[in-house]
Amino acid sequence: MVTEPEIRETPAPEGRPRAAVVRDALGVGVAVGLSGFAFGVTAAGAGISTLQACALSLLVFTGASQFALVGALAAGGNPFTAAAGAFFLGTRNAFYGLRLSQLLRLPRAVRPLAAHWVIDETTAVALAQPDRRSARLGFTVTGLTLYVLWNVTTLLGALGAEAIGDTKAWGLDAAGPAVFLALLAPMLKTATERAVAALALVLGLGFLPVLPAGVPVLIAALAAPAVLWMKGRRS
Repeated sequence: MVTEPEIRETPAPEGRPRAAVVRDALGVGVAVGLSGFAFGVTAAGAGISTLQACALSLLVFTGASQFALVGALAAGGNPFTAAAGAFFLGTRNAFYGLRLSQLLRLPRAVRPLAAHWVIDETTAVALAQPDRRSARLGFTVTGLTLYVLWNVTTLLGALGAEAIGDTKAWGLDAAGPAVFLALLAPMLKTATERAVAALALVLGLGFLPVLPAGVPVLIAALAAPAVLWMKGRRS
């Protein structure tokens, strides 16, 4: 008698243990959140009040854009130009949101709050997870930890800078750019990413002496499409 072959269901792969996801998310949140201190110091050195610096961290909450804004203001740039540079840097978060909306599928009620936490670090942690449950947990823990620490350290940095007086005399005006470069360097893993960074550096520094403060940042943003265009031509 011919019998049908036995069909065995393959169990679905289990997600990562919650403890591992929380550990990784906390590590990213704490490491990056502490750099809010550098933003607070940089903002104070640019002439921004403690209240304004804290409002930026609470309402903007995207480190690269915040550093770009206060950096342009510190260099004497036009506020509108500085804001434009910060805005264009922040538009990348909209593309992150498109990907995360499909991955996380959060309830409609919490989407507006979750959108405020869509930044480089939360996106990286969420996308590194093997399933939706772990992605949601990683996103939430990273976002909450980073948001709280970033805002607390922004306040401490701004208050500390006001207490010590002239930040340039202590060399603290270089803290913001140094922290930004330290966060960026580990992300440059491919030849394309390194080429974009190198070209952006050349463009930014090259136009710095001849254009108003804040404008070289916008020019440097052209490095990404330029490198991708050249890569497409070669392929």
